[in-house]
Amino acid sequence: MVGIPRRRLLALAMAGALPAAPRIDDPFTLGVASGDPLPDGVLLWTRLAPRPLEPSGGLPPVRYPVQWQVAEDSRFTRVVRDGTYTATPEYGHSVHVDVRGLRPDREYHYRFRCRGHVSPPGRTRTAPARTASPAALRFAIASCQAYGDGYYDAWRHLATEDLDVVLFLGDYIYEGAITSVGGDRMDSSLRLPDTFELETDTLDLYRMRYALYRTDPDLQAAHAAFPWVLTWDDHEVQDNYADGASRSTAVAARDFLVRRANAYRAYWENQPLRRPRQPAGPDMSLYRRFRFGDLAHAFVLDTRQHRSDQACGDNLRAGCDARDDPRRTLLGAEQRDWLLGRMQRSPARWNVLAQQVMMAECRYGGAAGRLDMDKWDGYAADRARILELAARMPGTVVVSGDIHYNYAADLRPRADAPVVAVELVGTSISSGGDGSDSTPQLDLQLRYNPHLRLANAQRGYVRCELGRDSMRADFRVMSHVTRRGGTIATRASFVSDRVRPGLVTA
Repeated sequence: MVGIPRRRLLALAMAGALPAAPRIDDPFTLGVASGDPLPDGVLLWTRLAPRPLEPSGGLPPVRYPVQWQVAEDSRFTRVVRDGTYTATPEYGHSVHVDVRGLRPDREYHYRFRCRGHVSPPGRTRTAPARTASPAALRFAIASCQAYGDGYYDAWRHLATEDLDVVLFLGDYIYEGAITSVGGDRMDSSLRLPDTFELETDTLDLYRMRYALYRTDPDLQAAHAAFPWVLTWDDHEVQDNYADGASRSTAVAARDFLVRRANAYRAYWENQPLRRPRQPAGPDMSLYRRFRFGDLAHAFVLDTRQHRSDQACGDNLRAGCDARDDPRRTLLGAEQRDWLLGRMQRSPARWNVLAQQVMMAECRYGGAAGRLDMDKWDGYAADRARILELAARMPGTVVVSGDIHYNYAADLRPRADAPVVAVELVGTSISSGGDGSDSTPQLDLQLRYNPHLRLANAQRGYVRCELGRDSMRADFRVMSHVTRRGGTIATRASFVSDRVRPGLVTA
């Protein structure tokens, strides 16, 4: 729903063109967020939900005018943009304000008002001008936050970092059942409705699942601290789905597309995404590019919606010749051609590929071990095309999520070729519970995958800084997540040269 000027809104209300909205309790229980920063603007988000764990958020099916403000200071004495947005029941009373006319590379503060209530404030930042030459870009990568697996203390720590943007790489929600006390969080004060014990498949169930996650104060703090750029992985719909193929062979394709349409609709409603990303039925255009002056271009990819079904099943396999079939694709032809074309013409010093699944080859269990067909290992032709281009494009960095482990890897088009890019795989925020520094499986991976520089199974996120000529990555890990009060520490740090890529311990 587009914003309505305040004078026009008042005139419509006085004329009776808008139904009267009843008085409500605090509608801002899900916090605020900003995302997809541009040099002249940013997307602001909230969703009205006075009773968030109900299907409609506790609101009647009427429209609500929501006022918004953007200011240069945290006290909102220097307001530079404001307006009114109409939140409608058709889109879950979500608010997506595409603010333009801001100054590049500036910090701003924002908030919303509705029916006498004021939202928590948020802080955001615009991207540098396209012609600017920033000295650095500071960002974090994070993914995989299963609500029932642990607390979100990692978000609390991330909210205090000095960052320009957060890249979230998928699995914002998990579709499986959650017990009434929230799983392994063991929160005795929490009593979820029985509907949370159902796997999500309807629009109402997906909306309620997002609402549960967004009630967490630490997640709200991280959203309010920085602009986010998000993409999804599989659990926003169903574990290991591929395009229109359900993981369950008993589900007809047409039925699965109905579920996918529900999931995509709820995803857009609950994330800071612009209207052009709004889904049309079971389809949603999510891949896109962001520019940070001449320093970096970030290519945000979608490795779920357009992929060929997994070769040889969606688990670990050895000797799967089908994975080398050049007709198989992880990105789909249109997205792959878009990526290769824009990378090839990119004038930036760094090209960051923000995507979901591990790109580096990773053998499990020995030199002739199994490969994971759900990752880029199952789509060798697409990977080869990208790495062959990276060999001609200095400054390629791949950032990934999905796997609940920290990995640092050098990327080569072939085993005997020079390093052409580097990959940072971030662990989960909470998925998998506390984890550990090492496991027998990770020890074997380090032994039989010499391009891996780190393999770690703790929770946390990766903090990155791109300079003009080098990159630094700090793997930040949590002491624990299954009980409150986890502390954060840097497990390992690496640097890589833009022209001569390769991860070196810092």
